[in-house]
Amino acid sequence: MINKMFIAGLSRQAAQILGGEKSQLHRDAEKNLQLLLQNALGKLNLVSRDEFDTQAAVLARTRARLEALEARYEALVSELEKRDQSPS
Repeated sequence: MINKMFIAGLSRQAAQILGGEKSQLHRDAEKNLQLLLQNALGKLNLVSRDEFDTQAAVLARTRARLEALEARYEALVSELEKRDQSPS
């Protein structure tokens, strides 16, 4: 979800560039720009920072587990190779 404070600030800055002082035109421009930005940014495939951080943590745990499994696999393969090479 897009941060509404970010959109409000961005639209306020754009309205100041377009309108100057706090006239009715300025307020209307700010309101319309805010709605326009909210609609445009809402259509983007974005995630919140919390969602991103959660997924990054899940990925880090998954990567750690994968590395542990790879090390275990290599140790087992090495053990099997030693068994096959030793005289029976």
